[in-house]
Amino acid sequence: MKLSAKLTALTLTAAMAASLAACGSSTSSAPAAESTAAPADTAATTEAADGDLLSQIKERGTITIAMEGTWAPWTYHDENDNLVGYDVEVGTKIAEKLGVEPQFIEGEWDGLLAGLDAGRYDIMVNGVDITPERSEKYDFSIPYAYNRTAVITKADNDSINTLEDLNGKTTANTISSTYAELAEKYGATVKAVDDLNQTFELLLSGRIDATLNAEVTFYDYTKEHPDANVKIAVLTDDANEVAIPLRKSDDTATLREAINAAIEEMRADGTLKALIEKYFGVDISANN
Repeated sequence: MKLSAKLTALTLTAAMAASLAACGSSTSSAPAAESTAAPADTAATTEAADGDLLSQIKERGTITIAMEGTWAPWTYHDENDNLVGYDVEVGTKIAEKLGVEPQFIEGEWDGLLAGLDAGRYDIMVNGVDITPERSEKYDFSIPYAYNRTAVITKADNDSINTLEDLNGKTTANTISSTYAELAEKYGATVKAVDDLNQTFELLLSGRIDATLNAEVTFYDYTKEHPDANVKIAVLTDDANEVAIPLRKSDDTATLREAINAAIEEMRADGTLKALIEKYFGVDISANN
């Protein structure tokens, strides 16, 4: 979804692009992610290397993790411009369990998916919902969060009470997101935006009727903006499964199995629940 990708790490050894994605608005005091960047010529060039992707990751000592960096509380920048968030900590924990260092790369949504396709990134940890269309193109880990979709409007807007009421309305989302697709499915015209802050600016200024986003994203926004004139007008009954996409290839199978094992361990020992409650204030680690 966001602007040009860049490497975010303790040691920055290669620039990926010219501009940095906009910072999230949250002022969480969460600790910054610690990672060690690898040179660009070693980052996930899997097609040319021998062995499966997990072996390559362990040999180089880093796993490249793509994310937006502008979607609080999943992945964003704190007041000191440190990359933080639930997905940052999940990615760090997975790297730990694989015995390597995380190398976070930020960029816009479509560019991250394209980079995953091209093998520039090993995985994408960015609140990605599993959909039938995405499952045709990517292999997914087991879910590590479950997330309902909220239709968010201004608090004084009573014209949207069901998804069907989106017909003829204007919404805003990053193009190709599941939220944009859902809005279009119900007849809305979707304005393309770069990040969540821009979405709420359009909503509060009356230039759009609604936006669709994660339920927990709404709660995080209103926690940081308690006087914002917004509400959840519609909340879906079914939760989306949030998981980690990998390039669909024979050489990613062992990495997916290792990631699944890491997620299972974090769920069993309470790590996932603790991280979710830290960033979201509610437990969405299981599909209740």
